[in-house]
Amino acid sequence: MNHPVAVRAKRFSSKILDEARFIRSWVENPMKTGAVSPSGPALSKLMASQAEPERKGPILELGPGTGVVTKALVDRGIDQNRLVALEYNPDFCLLLHRRFPALAVVQGDAYALSETLKGTEAGSLASIVSSLPLFSRPPAERRELLIEALDLLEPGAPFIQFSYALVPPVPAEPGLFTVSRSPWVLMNLPPARVWVYRKA
Repeated sequence: MNHPVAVRAKRFSSKILDEARFIRSWVENPMKTGAVSPSGPALSKLMASQAEPERKGPILELGPGTGVVTKALVDRGIDQNRLVALEYNPDFCLLLHRRFPALAVVQGDAYALSETLKGTEAGSLASIVSSLPLFSRPPAERRELLIEALDLLEPGAPFIQFSYALVPPVPAEPGLFTVSRSPWVLMNLPPARVWVYRKA
């Protein structure tokens, strides 16, 4: 049986290593990583809580990085076999394979979603949870990604996105899609909020 102090030390060491991975990835390619550290536990838990596993179909995670939101989804009781993680960084893909052996990990570009997930049927996904750095992309690219993602979701299913900004990454378009926002997650550094998009 592991001693509680040893368990805490191992978790702390793992967190430091994840921070270092993120910083290295951000330095090498800031446009792709977008953040210098993983989402905190409070933000990850809030994002996971917005997923709708009662719907049929897989749950897609975009930009899972080191897997903090993935863990929150699993901790919520969502089976790893239902999750699909789309990650650009090959090192993070290997890490996700090690941490979540039953997780389907796809290495590819989420900003070319239809091409990367070719063969995924329209309306087949239960939820999409995104940690992509949308504000690092031009507004037209953000909107294009969102439209492609909403087409893959079951009608009314959520596209869940966090950001540090005061405004949504893509503004709502009446008749096309809606967006709702959470309160600020002040426990996260920096504070963030969660935006939930749904096809109208």
